[in-house]
Amino acid sequence: MPPVKTKKSTKERRVKKKPCSFCTEKTPHVSYLEVNKLKKYVSERGKIVPRRISGTCALHQRMVTVAVKRARVIAFLPFVAE
Repeated sequence: MPPVKTKKSTKERRVKKKPCSFCTEKTPHVSYLEVNKLKKYVSERGKIVPRRISGTCALHQRMVTVAVKRARVIAFLPFVAE
């Protein structure tokens, strides 16, 4: 029997992963005082952007999440969009 050709799914595609911006800069930690940097990781609605969109590694995404939450409590960043 000849091998059966299977058609690849249209949803199946390879996406090149973005490099983590903190790893490329070799940043040891993410500070809540760096508001301009943290604004990149918060959406227009005030939500924290997920890893698959922001391109950060798991370690730095956790640090970003904690830093954004601290910046919100101190009122450097808003909780919600106005």
